Amino acid sequence: MHFPKTPSFDLTGKKALIAGASSGIGLACAAALAQAGAHVTLGARRTKELETIAAAMHKNGWQADYITLDVSDVEKCSYVVAELGPFDILLNSAGNARHSSAVDTTVDDFDAVMNLNLRGAYFLTQAVAKGLIAANRPGSLINISSQMAKVGGIERAVYCASKHAVEGFTKAMAIEWGKNHIRVNTICPTFILTELSKPTFEDPEKRAWIEDKIKLGRPGEVEDLMGAVVYLASEASSLVTGTSMLVDGGWTAE
Repeated sequence: MHFPKTPSFDLTGKKALIAGASSGIGLACAAALAQAGAHVTLGARRTKELETIAAAMHKNGWQADYITLDVSDVEKCSYVVAELGPFDILLNSAGNARHSSAVDTTVDDFDAVMNLNLRGAYFLTQAVAKGLIAANRPGSLINISSQMAKVGGIERAVYCASKHAVEGFTKAMAIEWGKNHIRVNTICPTFILTELSKPTFEDPEKRAWIEDKIKLGRPGEVEDLMGAVVYLASEASSLVTGTSMLVDGGWTAE
């Protein structure tokens, strides 16, 4: 009897660019892709941290290099991607959050969040796609979005707006580049325990709100995202594009 064969999760021979790779979710995603066999290029503003991470990856037998990358500098990012690419995989974890009541949002806060979360993500995705199209190669482009791309949240009007917009351009790009065999998706995590989210979890009222909304009863760890990243980057998800993978513990189920 002939059984179908499970598609491969192996990323050997693939080049992956990870933006926001110096800590938290980005670092975990870089480790996941490297463990799956990809050659990872670590990108972030904190070059010293990237140097240390790359050296540690080499000791584990993984393939890694690093570049200084500020996603908000669209022109420089596009130049760097064109010079170093094409990249088969993009994982963009660079992001910003400035939380406040909607009536207290300042123009500076709005512009800072949108400049990185939306403008930067849009043009970084575009830059990687341009390289793939020019080389006539398929690819998988992944932006780290948020469960807040699907719902609203207290003191998160600007952040929610930026992530809802990421979901919109993801769908449009997926439609346009499907003929090029370039897939574009997002991963939408719930609250993940990182240094960046630490102040939120230290607030008893906010922690209670989070724990009440997550149906599985616990906040996320970076390890919860690593399987999703490898899946979307690999041939195992070859028919998945223009969508979002929710890793939210059931937050958005209601």
